[in-house]
Amino acid sequence: MNLPLDALPWSAPEDRPVVGETDPFTPQPARAPLNAPAALRNQIPGVVEPQPPQRGKSAAGITRTALCVEVRDPQRANGPRAEREQGGRSGVLYVFMPPLQHLEDYLALLQAVEATAAEQGVKLVLEGYPPPRDPRLKLLQVTPDPGVIEVNIHPSATWGELVDRTEFLYEAAHQTRLSTEKFMLDGRHTGTGGGNHFVLGGATPADSPFLRRPDLLAGLLAYWHNHPSLSYLFSGLFIGPTSQAPRVDEARNDQVYELEIALAELERQTGVWRAAAGAAGGSGAPGAPAAPEARDVPPWLVDRALRNVLIDVTGNTHRAEFCIDKLFSPDGPTGRLGLLELRAFEMPPHARMSLAQQLLLRALVARFWREPYRGGTRHRLTRWGTALHDRFLLPTFVQQDFEDVMAELRTAGFAFDAAWFAPHFEFRFPLIGEVATQGLGLTLRTALEPWHVMGEEGGAGGTVRYVDSSLERLELKVTGLNDNRHVITVNGVAAPLQPTGRTGEFVCGVRYRAWQPPSALHPTIGVHAPLTVDIVDAWLQRSIGGCRYHVAHPGGRNHDSFPVNAYEAESRRLARFFRFGYTPGRMDVQPAQPSLEFPFTLDLRRSER
Repeated sequence: MNLPLDALPWSAPEDRPVVGETDPFTPQPARAPLNAPAALRNQIPGVVEPQPPQRGKSAAGITRTALCVEVRDPQRANGPRAEREQGGRSGVLYVFMPPLQHLEDYLALLQAVEATAAEQGVKLVLEGYPPPRDPRLKLLQVTPDPGVIEVNIHPSATWGELVDRTEFLYEAAHQTRLSTEKFMLDGRHTGTGGGNHFVLGGATPADSPFLRRPDLLAGLLAYWHNHPSLSYLFSGLFIGPTSQAPRVDEARNDQVYELEIALAELERQTGVWRAAAGAAGGSGAPGAPAAPEARDVPPWLVDRALRNVLIDVTGNTHRAEFCIDKLFSPDGPTGRLGLLELRAFEMPPHARMSLAQQLLLRALVARFWREPYRGGTRHRLTRWGTALHDRFLLPTFVQQDFEDVMAELRTAGFAFDAAWFAPHFEFRFPLIGEVATQGLGLTLRTALEPWHVMGEEGGAGGTVRYVDSSLERLELKVTGLNDNRHVITVNGVAAPLQPTGRTGEFVCGVRYRAWQPPSALHPTIGVHAPLTVDIVDAWLQRSIGGCRYHVAHPGGRNHDSFPVNAYEAESRRLARFFRFGYTPGRMDVQPAQPSLEFPFTLDLRRSER
C-alpha cells in the first residue's frame, strides 16, 4: 500500500454508528405488510450526503458497516483435504450481510443482492447478521448441534397450522434420512437426545398471555409441581438436579418454600397494580382476573418475582423446567419477547405423539386462562420431599398421577382420553418381561434414574466433570400376591413391596449398578447384573417362579454396532430376559427392610453391607 495511512478514511469512536435492536415493547407506528421492496435509507442519522474525507479528521459520513462479498469454494468448510481433493469444481458467492435496524432496509438490500446475482448468473450463500426482529417476519431456523440438528419452527396461531407444520417437519426429516429416534447398543429405544422444547407466547411481545395475566404462569408452575407425571412422562434419559431441565424441588430443599412466597407476592402485587389502574379509570379490579385486553400489570413484574427462583443448582436461569429467559429479561431486547419455554420435553419418535403433547399444553393454558389454578388446600405447592424420586420415577405412579390430570381436564370440559398417551408411556417405560405362576403375575418395566454430575477431575483436555450413568432402575409389579405368604426377592434380597390401592397388587423399584466406571458414586461397589428375581413361597421356603434379566448380552457378546432397525433392537432386548434361571432349592429369606427415605425402592448397593 503506497498511500499514507492517515489518508485512509477513519472514524472516531463517538462518530461510529451503533445499530442496536429495537426494544420489542417500544411503540411502533402502523406498518404496511411486507409485499413491496422499500427504498434504502441512510443508516446514519444526520448524514445526508457523504463528504470527501479530510486528512486527520473523522470521516463519519463514509466509514460504516459494509456489505462483504467473497468467492470461495464450498469444500473449504469440510477442511483442507476436502478442498484439495474435491475443490475447484464450483464457486459460490458468499455475501456477509451487515447489521441493519429496519426490516424494510434489510429486505431491500437482499433484493438488490439477489437481482445482481441473477443478472451475473452466480450462486449465493448468505452469511452475517440476520434480519432485524419484526412481528411480520416468520423465521425457520436450522442449527447443527452435536449429534442432532436443531430446528426452530415459526409460531403457529391456530391448531391447524400447528398440525401442518409438525407433520411436515417429521416428514421432511424422514425424506432427508434423519430420524427422531435412536437405538442404543443394548437395543433400548430412546429419543435422539435433542430437546422438543415448546415455546408459548403472543403474536407480539406485549400481547404475551403470561405478561398480561401473571396468574396464568403461576397456575402452570403450581400445576406442574403438584403433578410430577408432567415432568417425567415426556422427558429424556437425563433427569435430575443437574439435568438440562430440573424441577424446582430438585434444585434446593428450600426452593419450594421460596417459590410459594414468590407466587403469593406475585398475586399480591398484581392486585395492587390492578387496584391502582381501577382507581385511575382502568379496566382492572382488585382481586379479579384481568380481562384479555387489560394492560394493568407491568411486564417486568413476572420476571422480577420469578427470575431468581426458576433456576438450577448453579443459578443458571436457562437450565430450568420453566425457562423465562425470553419473557421480560433486563439483559436486552432479545430477552423481552414475552416467551415461556418448557424444556422438560424430549423429541418423541412420531409426529402424532408430539401433537398430543402440544394439545395437552393448549388445553392447560386454556383451562387456567378461564379459571386460575391456585394449587392445594393446605399448601399451594406439595412438599414431595424424597417421595418425588422414590415414587414418581416408577411407571405405576406416573401413570396414576397422569390419569388424575386426564380426569381433571375432562371435568373442566376438555374431552381428553388417557389412551392418547399410551405410546408415550410405552416409549418412556418399556416393558422388560412378564412372568406368571400359580395365579401370580410379575411384570418388569424400565424405570427412571437421575444421572448426577460428579466432582471435577483432571482430563486430557483440562478439567472435566463426568456424569454417573452407571445406576439403573426398574419396577417390579406383582398381582395376585398374598403378602402373608409370598415374597419377591432380587438377588436374594427381599423387595419392600408397597400396595398400589388395588387388591393383591404391589409395586417396588429396584436400583442396581449396571456397569462399573472408574468415575462414579461409590466406585468400589461392583456390578449387580444379572438380576435374578424370585417369587418365593415363604410357607414352602422355596422359589415357585421367577426370571433373570441381563443388562448386556447374556453370552458376554459386546456389540460393536448399533441396531440397524427396530427389529434388531427388539431382538437384542428380548435376548436379555429369561423366564427361567431363578433360584433352586430351599430359600430362607430375611424380611424386607424398607428405607426410611425411600420406602418404595430396593437399593442393591445398601444390601451389600
